Amino acid sequence: MKTEFLQGMAKAAQSVCVVTTDGIGGKGGVTVSAMASVSVDTPAPSLLVCIHGDSNTCDRIRTNRAFCANLLAEGQTDISDAFAGRKGLSGEEKFSVGQWHSGETGCPMLVDPIAAFDCKLVHDILVGSHRVFVGEVEAVRLVRDEKPLIYFDRGYARAVRA
Repeated sequence: MKTEFLQGMAKAAQSVCVVTTDGIGGKGGVTVSAMASVSVDTPAPSLLVCIHGDSNTCDRIRTNRAFCANLLAEGQTDISDAFAGRKGLSGEEKFSVGQWHSGETGCPMLVDPIAAFDCKLVHDILVGSHRVFVGEVEAVRLVRDEKPLIYFDRGYARAVRA
């Protein structure tokens, strides 16, 4: 079942997002393809991100109580690769790729994402090997009017309107 599940999920096209955090727990970030809206009908809109529990970024988000979900554009594969560990960078070295500034919560926010959602952590749920973080959005940054970077079938793909 696990193999079939992973093969099936590889066929789900997902936007690529770099989730970042900073604060007393330290600065960190990781590339994810699991980011989704939760609700807009709450005091503040909310979204979720799923991150492997072994990632150092998880502990930092839990301590900092904040994260920023930076939605990448098609031409930002270098940023995705850096935060996915494909460029041999670790910790704060990853932030040498791309241009960053501090968001409302103090978390690193890309200067030029498609969109960035700066969030206060409100729920932290461990499900198997992953942590599901739900955040209430403190600020939204809309910059690029471009196609998103897509992850599909274990590689990058292009978004094309039907």
